[in-house]
Amino acid sequence: MRVPARIFATPAMFESMGKDRTFSQLKNVATLPGIVKNALLMPDGHEGYGFPIGGVAAFDMETGVISPGGVGYDINCGVRLITTPLSKEEVMPKMRELIDLLFTNVPSGVGSKGKLRVTHQELNEAVTRGIDWAIEKGYGREQDRERTEENGRMEGADSSAVSEKAMKRGLPQFGTVGAGNHFMEVQEVKEIMLPEVAKKFGLKEGNVVVMLHCGSRGFGHQVCDDSLREMLAASRKYKIALPDNELCCAPISSPEAEKYVKAMRCAVNYAFCNRHIMMHWVRETFDSVFGKGTGDEMPLVYDVCHNIAKFEEHEVDGQRKKVCVHRKGATRAFAAGRSELPTFYRDIGQPVLIPGSMGTSSYVLVGKQGAMEQSFGSTCHGAGRVMSRSQAIHTWTGRQIETNLAGKGIMVKATESELLAEEAPGAYKDVDEVVKSVQMAGITDVVAKLLPLGVVKG
Repeated sequence: MRVPARIFATPAMFESMGKDRTFSQLKNVATLPGIVKNALLMPDGHEGYGFPIGGVAAFDMETGVISPGGVGYDINCGVRLITTPLSKEEVMPKMRELIDLLFTNVPSGVGSKGKLRVTHQELNEAVTRGIDWAIEKGYGREQDRERTEENGRMEGADSSAVSEKAMKRGLPQFGTVGAGNHFMEVQEVKEIMLPEVAKKFGLKEGNVVVMLHCGSRGFGHQVCDDSLREMLAASRKYKIALPDNELCCAPISSPEAEKYVKAMRCAVNYAFCNRHIMMHWVRETFDSVFGKGTGDEMPLVYDVCHNIAKFEEHEVDGQRKKVCVHRKGATRAFAAGRSELPTFYRDIGQPVLIPGSMGTSSYVLVGKQGAMEQSFGSTCHGAGRVMSRSQAIHTWTGRQIETNLAGKGIMVKATESELLAEEAPGAYKDVDEVVKSVQMAGITDVVAKLLPLGVVKG
């Protein structure tokens, strides 16, 4: 190990991480060339591909590497939160109609295909220009741009670095939820802990919000798959000793790394467009159910990424320097004052969106200075699994989960009953304990607690 490994967790969280390869994967990350300060793990951490899920690591621009295993297959999987002017009491009588229409208007499930049909050339433009392309096409509005991480567009995306296979997989999937832990969730703002910050975020106790969780779909998966083969060859070429081939990598300045970054940024932009188009259809759905003009009163709070590599400035050994930060199942959580934040959030810090697990709370947090000092401006990204999908299927049935959720007043709809079993709340860590961990560590503060009312599951 070139640097120490540091874990953010309460004792209960820490103990649960020792049951798989999470710790050994974290130690492996700490052996990579050019890593600075610490290899970090968030409390929702669990075993992943290469890096553990919940892993954060920063690399020196001259001596460091970039690794697809530090970003993951679902590049820019992320979360978007939209507020509404409606109270829980106004929404609940129409919840079945709303959930059914959301399920229809925003396709979900494995291989789901969106309503939007784009040409190869349009996809080229979308993955290069991000949500600028979507807004020009009439999806969403100008105000959404500043409330999206990276303004919804990562510069330097180059579709010539993307394989034809990735393009073909991406063509039919714009505006789709996807499968696994992806969802659309109608939630109630149940409790507010920081009233002034919540007011700035547009959150009002008792009101309904909509949370979206999805990523770059088959497009990003293929970009990662293509890059892993090239990076494994690059690791041998540059004589990088790998403790695990899943950590294959290349020096940041190498042609292989540059190609990966260009392709990764295309996948990032694809995911931004995906969530942006989904949000447009969510607003249209609310117009249909609650009356025309409702969508006009549904501003975006923020859109955050949690599988990404970025070049950022951070303090390392007392000096401010540019580093390549990998966040794998971890969310950026910049404190007040960072120029990357929208002007209207710059004096309070970045909104951080932490989804729960279908039947449990979700949270809105805010970045703190402690994150800048301890975790390269990073925090957790969700509850984190404690049980594999196959284990979950053998433990519960979809009907059981649906019945249990209905007993809590939560309406759910999925393409297949089995998907509900895979994503059972019991297959995940206690999100309350996860959030408690990052709050105690001083890297993020809790702004509001959200409770699910209706779920559309991919």
